[in-house]
Amino acid sequence: KSEIEKWVNERLSSSGKSNDSEIVVQVKNILSPERIVFMNHQTKHDSLVRLAQNLATAPQVKDAKELEAEILKREELMSTSIGRGLAIPHVRLSSVTDLVMSVGISKCDIIGFQPVDEIPVRILFMIAAAYNQHSYYLKTLSFFSAKLKDASLREALLNSESPMDAYNLLIK
Repeated sequence: KSEIEKWVNERLSSSGKSNDSEIVVQVKNILSPERIVFMNHQTKHDSLVRLAQNLATAPQVKDAKELEAEILKREELMSTSIGRGLAIPHVRLSSVTDLVMSVGISKCDIIGFQPVDEIPVRILFMIAAAYNQHSYYLKTLSFFSAKLKDASLREALLNSESPMDAYNLLIK
């Protein structure tokens, strides 16, 4: 297992206590309604490119081409699908000044993610962090993995009608 998967699994199976308990993920600090995209792309590649382009508009991202290239490269190494119709593509880059994310919601199945549970991916959470934000980056991955275990939240996101609706669901 990768270092990230191991860390996420340990945190999800723990009693909630961790050495990083002082690190709190504040969704409002890393996501804005402008970074929520409703997509109609049917392939993994096109969906990742679209979401990377959206994320690259964040002031924290200083090199859009590097972001897109590294997201695609990371995905080639191993699918970021985590099951339940979700994928969390993620990178740490020196050209990112602070952790930021973008969310993609698709009304159709996105082909090519090799989901671990055979449920097609329709929701993407793309995370980019500064290279030196290892703990916060892992904590954010863990936070969203746990939050999105809630089937009613996933369903509400898929049925949301605007980026603001989706944003309001995620900041609760």
